[in-house]
This record gives sequence, structure tokens and C-alpha cells, in this order.
Amino acid sequence: MSAPVHLPVRTVALVGIDGSGKTTQARLLAAALAGAGRPAVYRQNAGGRAWFGRLAARWGRGDAEGLFGRRGMLLVESLLRWLAIARTLLRRAVRREIAVMDRYAACQFASLRAHGAGPAAERRARWAYRPFPRPDVTFLLAVDPAVARERIDRRGTDRESIEYLTAADRAYRSLPEFAGFVVIDANGSAEEVHAAIVAGLAAAGVPGQRRRVGVGAWVLAGVPVVAGAAVLGWQLAESL
Repeated sequence: MSAPVHLPVRTVALVGIDGSGKTTQARLLAAALAGAGRPAVYRQNAGGRAWFGRLAARWGRGDAEGLFGRRGMLLVESLLRWLAIARTLLRRAVRREIAVMDRYAACQFASLRAHGAGPAAERRARWAYRPFPRPDVTFLLAVDPAVARERIDRRGTDRESIEYLTAADRAYRSLPEFAGFVVIDANGSAEEVHAAIVAGLAAAGVPGQRRRVGVGAWVLAGVPVVAGAAVLGWQLAESL
């Protein structure tokens, strides 16, 4: 299905629990926009949990938290996602492209809630992520946790419990940002979900004035990795 050509969109984010199809749908949407003449590019903003989980399994440590502990993994995940989003926004500004985001800041806030971090941890995380502008459109891919579990099992690269997937689904729906999400039923086939996203993008438009990336975001996007680690180390480690 072709994507709309004339929407004044610069950033589209796809969020949702593991197994909801974020990566597949972000790639499909970026390709559809590019095929319709828009300079759209897929960008992944992963937190590294899946990669570290595979590494932990090879080392006999179970999962990512087996390597770093719960608090340590939340810190590493927050740092890596923060740096990925900063990199993506910087590239978007320099290249004047439409960034189709596979995950965004809301994913980190939901992860903190789903993994049982305290309210102070989320407040500090929100402070660290505050310079990043809100996407023009954010799609929440809503999927039944049992369907998500089946998809994760089929891909065979990682594992998630039904309990965690259910907690993550509740976490997304409890976020204050939820009211602004375009909720997509992601239980169907990839083609059906893609069609719903394209229709949702056409219907959503961009309300009001788009928020530009402010000076603070440019400064934060250009700081060294060590500085980013220091900021997130302070705002999370002190409160978990």
C-alpha cells in the first residue's frame, strides 16, 4: 500500500511491547514513504537488552539482568537508548529526512514501569530525555501478550515471559503519553497492520505547530558518550 506524500511529518515513532512488530512495521513504513517520494529512513533506537540477553545466554547467565543486575541493566538500557535517539535526531536534522523511529523515549518509561523501577527513577529518566522533541505521530502497536509471546518464540532469538509482556502492556497504557498515541491493532498480519498504520498516518496529520529540536537537544546530542553516561548514571543509579 502506498504511503501519503504530502503530510508535514518529520518524525514517526512506533512503540509497543516486544513481539508487537515494531521493527517490521517501521521498516515497511519507511520503505513505503521512500517509495512515495519522501526521504524517509528507518532508525532503530534499541536499548541493547535483547543483544545483552543473547550474550548472557552464551555465557550461561540467563538473561541481560544476569549480566548487570536489574538496576544495572535499566541504567545501560536507558543510556544506550538515549544515545541512539540523540544520534537519530542529529542525523534527521542534518540530512533533512523523515525519521521512522523503531522505539522512542516512551519505550524507556514503559520499561522502567514494567521492570518495577520506582517513581523517582522515572522522574529522573524523564528529565534526561526531556530535550528530545515529541514525535509528530506515535503509533502504539497494541497486541495481545499471548500473540506477542508466540511471535517471540517463533523468531527464536530471545525469550519473554507472558507475565512480563502483560506488565509491559499495562505500562504503556498507564503512561501519560498514552492519550496522544495512535493505537493500532497489531494482532493481524504484517500487511494488515501496515495498512492500518498508513491509514492512521493519513488521518492523524500533525496537530498544531511542530516542535523543533531545541538548543538543549543539540548540545546533548553532541556530548561525548562519557558525558551521557554521567548524566544517566546520576539520574538513575541514585534513585533505583
